[in-house]
Amino acid sequence: MSKGWAIAGTADRLSRCNEHKTGEGKMEEQTQAPAAGGLRILNRDVIKYVAMVTMLLNHIAHMFLTKGTPAYEVLEDIGFFTAPVMCYFLVEGYGYTRSKFQYGLRLFLFALLSQIPFRLAFGNKGLNMIFTLLCCFLILVVIERVSSPLLQTALCVLLTMATVAADWPLVAPILTVMLANGMGNRKKLALGFGTAYFIFAMLNTQNYMFGEQGNWTPYAMGHAALSGLGILAAGAVVLFFYNGKRAQRGRNFAKWFFYIFYPAHLFVLYFIKIGLHNM
Repeated sequence: MSKGWAIAGTADRLSRCNEHKTGEGKMEEQTQAPAAGGLRILNRDVIKYVAMVTMLLNHIAHMFLTKGTPAYEVLEDIGFFTAPVMCYFLVEGYGYTRSKFQYGLRLFLFALLSQIPFRLAFGNKGLNMIFTLLCCFLILVVIERVSSPLLQTALCVLLTMATVAADWPLVAPILTVMLANGMGNRKKLALGFGTAYFIFAMLNTQNYMFGEQGNWTPYAMGHAALSGLGILAAGAVVLFFYNGKRAQRGRNFAKWFFYIFYPAHLFVLYFIKIGLHNM
């Protein structure tokens, strides 16, 4: 990015979102250019529920299946649908939330709350995904509030590097910035998802090369390319099937579902694993 993190127009787009979407009741206002035809049949809450299911499948694979088996690889890759969806709705939510302070505080508190079940479930694997989303949220705050390009760049780079110690490092904050810059422009949104797929595949190629294969092989390249299909699927759902609306009923439940489901399902999977181990 030749202009650094001070992406032209991103702060203006976030500010316009704040001006025109002052409450969740106005979420039906458009957040992206409409697609032709009647494909837009999924609301925000349905997509998030699907994302929770795909995350659950990914975590089941990591906790109960043997790495490298077909079942493991399929379920793991399906789960890569979740993080890009959450990044998109984080950017969208940043624009319409009534209180950015409360939004950030929720992310912070649930990042703390989720860390113990995350460590129980996956061992010493750094910080959980909500911590990554918190860093992405703070990047949006910096882009909107910090006017100095130099300081803005420095802070955003620091926040991006902070995710190296967490789940979905680097890819999630980069995708978040590109989505914020692309809101209202389908081509830019598509570019954001495509770029995230490319970075994710490149990082996974390196992991497969040095972690499993030890050299540059067609297996490593092909495996890495397939592993990122969940990101492309997330982009397709957002661009072609999302109608820009929330569910008419159960909105308060849906608002809290992701926050509670994340640590709760990790606890449940952990205790199931302990129970199976002791049988």
